[in-house]
Amino acid sequence: MTETVDRECRFFVSYSGIKLPFNLVNPIPAEGLSHRNTFIRAYFDNAGTLSGFDKVVYGEVELSHRYEYHDNGALKRAEIVMLDEEPAELIFDNAAGPVSRA
Repeated sequence: MTETVDRECRFFVSYSGIKLPFNLVNPIPAEGLSHRNTFIRAYFDNAGTLSGFDKVVYGEVELSHRYEYHDNGALKRAEIVMLDEEPAELIFDNAAGPVSRA
């Protein structure tokens, strides 16, 4: 999956919706994190596209999403990792429709 090194990092209160990639809501300035127990640490590429995020709860990452996109901007791949669970990988066609695996 795409590395988060040299990416812009922003912070949010939460996310909304069920469609991938998630819609991050309520930005938080970095200096406002010291008063929060839970927040989203999100990574964006140079074009401003969300490449992934970590949900941080009491200093521990409980949920991670990493995204890859087709050249047309449609979601190509999502890797989802939840605390104490096996990672899940979802693959999408160039119209962002799910690709079933044999």
